[in-house]
Amino acid sequence: MNRSIWLLCISLSLAGCQQGSDEPKVAGRWYTQSQLDLGKKVYTENCIACHNENAQGTFSWRTRDSSGNYPPPPPLNGTAHAWHHPLGMLKKTIEEGGVPQGGKMPSFGDKLKKEEKFAVIAYFQSFWSGEIYAEWLKRGGLN
Repeated sequence: MNRSIWLLCISLSLAGCQQGSDEPKVAGRWYTQSQLDLGKKVYTENCIACHNENAQGTFSWRTRDSSGNYPPPPPLNGTAHAWHHPLGMLKKTIEEGGVPQGGKMPSFGDKLKKEEKFAVIAYFQSFWSGEIYAEWLKRGGLN
C-alpha cells in the first residue's frame, strides 16, 4: 500500500473515532475534547491503577524485576518512550498488552471498544508537551 493511501486510511479511521464529525480538534492535536473526556474516563477505570495519575508511571520502570520483566508501568506522559511510537503501535500495545515487549501490561483488546482505545491515547497524549507532540508528529506519529 503506498504512503498516500495509508495516510488516507489512518485519517479516515481517526475521523470515525470522533464523537461528532463537526467537533473541532484540540489545538494542534489529532483528537477532540469529547475524545479527551472519554479517554479520562477509560484511563481512570482501566489504567490509573498502574500508570498513576497524570500518566506519570513509576520511578523504576526501566529496571527489570527478578523474573526479567519490566515493572509496571512506564510513564505515558511524554517523559518516557511512549512518544517514540506511532499511533498504530500505541493502539496495538493497548490491544495486545505489554507482554510482547517484556512487560506485564494485560491486553485490553476485547475489553475496550475502538473509540475507547483511541480516546485513552488522546488522554495520555494530552500530558505531552507541545515540543514532544511536535516531535512525535515529525517522526510520523500519525502513521
